[in-house]
Amino acid sequence: MKTPCYIIDKQELEASLYGFKKALANNFKHHVPSYSVKTNSLPYLLKKAKDAGYFAEVVSDDELELALACGFSKDHIIFNGPLKTKEKFLDSINNRALINIETWREIEWLQELNKDQQFKVGVRMNINISQISPADENHPDDNSRFGFSCESGDFDKAVKLINSLPNVSLNRIHIHRTSRTRSIDFYCNLVDYAMTELEKRNIEVDYVDVGGGYFGIMDGKPTYQEYASAIASVLKSYRNLDSTTVIIEPGNAIVASCFNFLATVIDVKRHDNAYFVTIDGSRIDIDPFFHKEKYFNEFKHQSGTMTVPLQIVGGCTCLEYDRLIELKNYPLLQVGDQILFKRVGAYTMTLTPLFIRYWPNVYVDDGNQLELVREKWNAKKLL
Repeated sequence: MKTPCYIIDKQELEASLYGFKKALANNFKHHVPSYSVKTNSLPYLLKKAKDAGYFAEVVSDDELELALACGFSKDHIIFNGPLKTKEKFLDSINNRALINIETWREIEWLQELNKDQQFKVGVRMNINISQISPADENHPDDNSRFGFSCESGDFDKAVKLINSLPNVSLNRIHIHRTSRTRSIDFYCNLVDYAMTELEKRNIEVDYVDVGGGYFGIMDGKPTYQEYASAIASVLKSYRNLDSTTVIIEPGNAIVASCFNFLATVIDVKRHDNAYFVTIDGSRIDIDPFFHKEKYFNEFKHQSGTMTVPLQIVGGCTCLEYDRLIELKNYPLLQVGDQILFKRVGAYTMTLTPLFIRYWPNVYVDDGNQLELVREKWNAKKLL
């Protein structure tokens, strides 16, 4: 197996897909699990999600085309975000995709729909985490640039414009936000806020799209069942659950834990009172936001060596800040040793640039053998 490479744990992926789906079924008579394509758009993953009964949640024409190419039908698409084009927006509505209105121009486009047919759409509500759940904020005044604000009056204006169209009705609310804590309390507060605002306005919806942002399978963190039960406990105070469809849009919760990244040590130097270890992978491959302070990793040594005070493990790029790990009082790594970085499936591959080294191989491990599901890119593929 040539490194660097990503390795997908097939059993872990299936446990996530079917585990979240089961948790929804245990709590909601009507539910739509959807997979967030932006989190990891590897076609293998999309096909696995489709086969597990998920919809595809997309936020651009490109993601829409990819989802359709991977076998999703147009009526199994959830179309979010501000990047929709008029052509794909109207075609998606005409083919019964679940559209959540994000921009004023989308409301204008609704006027071009066939006046002799009836259509249903959703709308995204703007939510400030600091106001509804301050313990879960990412930073002070954790507002959002997405959706229509109840406080400013934009939400009321958007709903009024939609309802003014005789052939269009609002039957869905979209309330996605990702919190710092991903806590159960956050989702309870999120649903409670949205339902309270709808109740104030006597707005009835058939679908509640809670979005994503959940933890995946991870010790000490909320489980899929706990998330689903908490959402149900709040929602049933406002809605008849037998007549309400709950939508979720997990990405991280599905793919983070099932992806590992394997890299090999290619050089070791000593200077400035430390050993500098270079691997054939990069921080870009496992931490494209460059904000993690530590990683889940496992070392694969060829043989024992002396313990040294300090080793700095860096990536293969020409960037000085491409540094991943500081090892203190640890056996000296050697050329040929390997490091397995775990739980790196979320946003890594979709945010990895074609910088210095092109996209690496991707394998699937089914417990018995490895299957290559995406071959390393090269200059020919780029051309």
